[in-house]
Amino acid sequence: MAVTVDVRATAGVSIRSGPATVPEYGKRKTMRVLLTGGTGYVGASVLDRLIAKGHQVTAVVRTADKAAVVRNRGAEPALADLSDGTALHALATASEGVIHLASPGDETSATADKTAVTSFLGALRGTDRPFVHTTGVWVHGSGSTISESTAMNAPRLTAWRVPLAELVRRAEGVRTSVIAPAVVYGRGGGLLNLVAAGPRTAGNAPALTMVGPGDQHWSTVHVDDLAELYTLALEKAPAGSYFLGASGINPTVREISEAVSRSLGLSGRVEPEPVVQTLDRLGLLGEALLLDQEATGDTARRVLGWVPERPSILDDIAQTRFSAAL
Repeated sequence: MAVTVDVRATAGVSIRSGPATVPEYGKRKTMRVLLTGGTGYVGASVLDRLIAKGHQVTAVVRTADKAAVVRNRGAEPALADLSDGTALHALATASEGVIHLASPGDETSATADKTAVTSFLGALRGTDRPFVHTTGVWVHGSGSTISESTAMNAPRLTAWRVPLAELVRRAEGVRTSVIAPAVVYGRGGGLLNLVAAGPRTAGNAPALTMVGPGDQHWSTVHVDDLAELYTLALEKAPAGSYFLGASGINPTVREISEAVSRSLGLSGRVEPEPVVQTLDRLGLLGEALLLDQEATGDTARRVLGWVPERPSILDDIAQTRFSAAL
C-alpha cells in the first residue's frame, strides 16, 4: 500500500549568508531516501541507481498506476502531490535524505516547486541530512566555457529556477546540493525524440529540419551518468554544493540532427530552420534550445569523483532507431 500522511504544519526555513564548508560525507553506506519524479525520464534512472546501491527509496507519486510502477522497481510509493506541502513535509521528516526531481512541467511549475522545496527544507532543517535539488544548465544562458561559476542568464522558460536554487544552497542546517543537468539523452528518451519529430522538407530526398540554424552547441549528459551524479551528491556532497551535470561533450545541433537523420533513414540530410520559425514551433522551449552552450562538469569530477562513462550522444544516436512516424 502507498504511504499515507497526516501532518498539519510546515516548518519555516532559515537562511545563512553563504554555503557552509563541511567535511566530505559518505560514511553512511545506505539510507532511507525520499525521491520525487521517480517515474519520470531522469527520475526512473535515479531510482534504479539508488536501489542498486542498497538505499531504501520512498517514491512520491500521484496515482495508483504510478505507485505500481515504482513498487515494481523496488521502491515504496507515497501518494502525494507537489502542491501538498503538509504531506511532503511529513514524508521528508521520516527520511534520511531527499532527492527532488519532479516538476509539473506547466504554468504551475514555479509555485509547485517552491512549495515542495520549502517543505523539504523545513522538514530537514537542523538535521544536516542531504537534500539534492534540480535546476538545469540552461539557467546560465549561452557560453563557450560554462562552469559552476558562470553567471546566470536564464531564458524565460527556466528563469524561476534561479532564486529557488539559491534558496536551497543557502538553507541552514541541511546538507544541500543543486544539480544542473545538461541536455539528457540515453535509454531512448529525452529531447532527441523532439529532434526526431522535427518537420521534414518535401521532395524525393526529404531532410530533417533542425532546431534553429544548427550551429549552436548543446551540452549533453547520458541519463545513467546523471543518475550516478545524483546518487553521489546524496551520499557525499558538501552543504551548499552546485554541480553541472554535463559530460563535457558539446556537439552542435547540426551534428546531433545529422546523426538522428541517419537513424531515421534520411541519410544524414538536414535543413536549418529560421529562428522565428523555431520560436513559433516550440515557443519558450525553442528559446532555450537556441542557446549555444558548452559546459564541462569538472566540479562534480573533482569533488564527488563522478566519472561519466556511458556512450557519447552521437554514439548513442548511432545505436538508436527512432520512429520515422514521429
